[in-house]
Amino acid sequence: MNNGNLGKFILVKNAIANVARGSSSALVAIALPPFLTRSMSPDAYGTWALILQISAYVGYLDFGIQTAVGRFVAHATEKGDAESRDSLVSTSLAALSAAGMIAITFSIVVAVMLPHLFKQLPSIFVTDARIALVLVSSSLAVGLPASVFNGIFIGLQRYEVPAAIIAGSRLVAAVLVILVVKFGGTLTRMGAVMAAINLASYVLQYLMYRRLAPSVRISTRLVSRAAGRELFDYCLSLTIWSFATLLVTGLDIILVGIFDFRSVAYYTIAATLITFILGLQNAIFGVLIPASAVLAARNRASELGEMLISSTRLGMLLLFVTGLPLLVATKPILSLWVGPVYAQNTALLLRVLVLANIIRMSALPYAMLLIGTGQQRLVIVTPLLEGCSNLFISIVAGTVMGAAGVAIGTLVGSIVGILVNIIYNIPRTTAIGVDLVTYLKEGLLRPVLCITPMLFVFISKLVFPSVVETMQIELFLAAALSTLLAFWSLGLTVSQRSRVLSVFGFAAR
Repeated sequence: MNNGNLGKFILVKNAIANVARGSSSALVAIALPPFLTRSMSPDAYGTWALILQISAYVGYLDFGIQTAVGRFVAHATEKGDAESRDSLVSTSLAALSAAGMIAITFSIVVAVMLPHLFKQLPSIFVTDARIALVLVSSSLAVGLPASVFNGIFIGLQRYEVPAAIIAGSRLVAAVLVILVVKFGGTLTRMGAVMAAINLASYVLQYLMYRRLAPSVRISTRLVSRAAGRELFDYCLSLTIWSFATLLVTGLDIILVGIFDFRSVAYYTIAATLITFILGLQNAIFGVLIPASAVLAARNRASELGEMLISSTRLGMLLLFVTGLPLLVATKPILSLWVGPVYAQNTALLLRVLVLANIIRMSALPYAMLLIGTGQQRLVIVTPLLEGCSNLFISIVAGTVMGAAGVAIGTLVGSIVGILVNIIYNIPRTTAIGVDLVTYLKEGLLRPVLCITPMLFVFISKLVFPSVVETMQIELFLAAALSTLLAFWSLGLTVSQRSRVLSVFGFAAR
């Protein structure tokens, strides 16, 4: 196998591993809510959602270090520089161990303040919620230093290792949570199950590192100021991105809990489907980071530009495939999934969030290439503008409109972000050799044209609901068929169509 084919094989293998990991998350996201919404009251389910959301904040103390480890391991391995690689990995472990201690302290303080933060939280859940929050958050804090091992595997192009561990742990945790709820378990027991599975997965990550990557040395003697400065320089912009992401998506459920606690359960259901879309996108396009790091090391700007355009186009098509059904058939899908009560209260929230995330996630491939080429520091303005506008509108609209206002804030922020990205950022990232007009035309406009039939049905449903209702199935099927044909003829290039045909044993003509 020549180097070119080997590179494509590794990229495809890593993409499959990430998709498998993302699929496990998707399976959990899809399988859990129908059971929990039917076995728990909306207030209990909303409280559990708040526990998970607050616990997830621990991940922001990663400061982008796992991503940095993956990128530097890939880059140093390509350069044959094991010394700097091992120093940076060891320094990363030390930094994340300190972050883990901070996270445990954070979880205890928030647990004490819980009823003061969420004044509408029913008193019957306060004690259980506090204990569950400390258990889940503390286990995730332990996972901060353990994430270095995942970064090592990613940098060595061994995505299948963390993918298998993460996927397995999530599936096992989901099954055990279902069993706990089925037998009348409390929020405390649900939290204990989550914490135990998390800790077990970290032990397994360490054991796999010792077995499969012993050449990457970790020692306190290798911790250095030079590696710390390099890590700080690389991760500063990632930290800003992470903070902006917190403003965009990480505070939504919390804001709903503050302004409109009764809607937390419904907003969580909408956010869960969005997480499914985001997880799939991140799983597929996360492999661009080490691949682009290798091209950057070889100074292949034009190839990076081609990678950006093709991955953006495919990412848009994937966003439409996963998002359009949720826009057009919102209530039927929700009713089948979580029941008619949740469907009635979640439909509007879901539509707004789907639109917002299709817009903002169109830039995901660009963000991955920036990280891989080490240029993320050039584009810290966009995430900050998006995050601040999102938070401001969410607070203002949330005080008036409740959960719907928070969702509108996300939509406004996504529009601000993509506009600044196109106007300001792309022209400045010269290491990626891409023409802005070509990017807009081939990466964004071509996929948008493909969904014209579905957009027609969606707009007609909003403007003429009674007319569309009488022939909804026929219109949907016709639009779906037309969209698929447009995807094939317009969304894919000639070479991509040829590759698809070859997979099924047909010779492209």
